Amino acid sequence: MGSVKDYFSSLGTGITSLLKGMGVTGKEFLTPKVTESYPDDRKTIQYAAPRFRAKLVLKYDAEGHHKCIACGICQRNCPNGTISLTTKMVDLPDGKKKRKLDAYMYDLGSCTFCELCVTTCPQNALEFSNDFEQAVFTRSMLVEKLNYLPEPAEPAPAPKPAEAPKPAEAPKAPEAPAQSNVAEK
Repeated sequence: MGSVKDYFSSLGTGITSLLKGMGVTGKEFLTPKVTESYPDDRKTIQYAAPRFRAKLVLKYDAEGHHKCIACGICQRNCPNGTISLTTKMVDLPDGKKKRKLDAYMYDLGSCTFCELCVTTCPQNALEFSNDFEQAVFTRSMLVEKLNYLPEPAEPAPAPKPAEAPKPAEAPKAPEAPAQSNVAEK
């Protein structure tokens, strides 16, 4: 008899569990539905969390300048070698030389999103965007150049003023013979 009693008690537990589950399903069936038009409303709806790390970007100001000074700290701190910098030396108007960023290459496919590059940048020139749509067909499309905007032209150095010609000296008058102070004998 114990087995029949156990059978019916577990059958009753199963039926109550089924009814609880059907109650939850029934409530969801009756609640109003909210449909988001995902691909169409990308700009108005935020799908990722605000702190989501999606893709590394250089910060640009309104004039099109980025803050990167090409120091290479982000490249040295990257654990995967995801970042590679190419720099060039340029002459400044005052005659000094300065290192400038030529190409900032970033490989999204090997990035671990650790944010070491962002936190160690002394100029606060890097940040992670919130754009999570990074699907591509080939891995080579995951490598991108971050300094995509052309560098604004540096002001040309002011030409050095030409030296003014020295005024021509007036011809000297012939000197009179020197008189001797010796008395004539």
